[in-house]
Amino acid sequence: MATKKVTVTIPEDLLEEVRADAAERGLSAYVAEALRFKRDRDRLLELVSWLGEEYGPATEDERAAAIEELEDLDAEHERRRVGGKRDANGAA
Repeated sequence: MATKKVTVTIPEDLLEEVRADAAERGLSAYVAEALRFKRDRDRLLELVSWLGEEYGPATEDERAAAIEELEDLDAEHERRRVGGKRDANGAA
């Protein structure tokens, strides 16, 4: 993948924190990942807005179900991140 060097201005305290978190993989990789995450989040927010316009706002039950699914996904990602494996029945 082609890359391009750019200059950005970041608050000093944030840069210190990010450098500490990014030490192993490198600052450029960390920033690129953060930018992808932000771009994807913006696209999802656009989709949510469009769906709201098209079908109306989500109900509280739909919101609660979506949050529960996201929490389940976050928990699964954390299990995998720390090395947990799932068996054939889906249990960790």
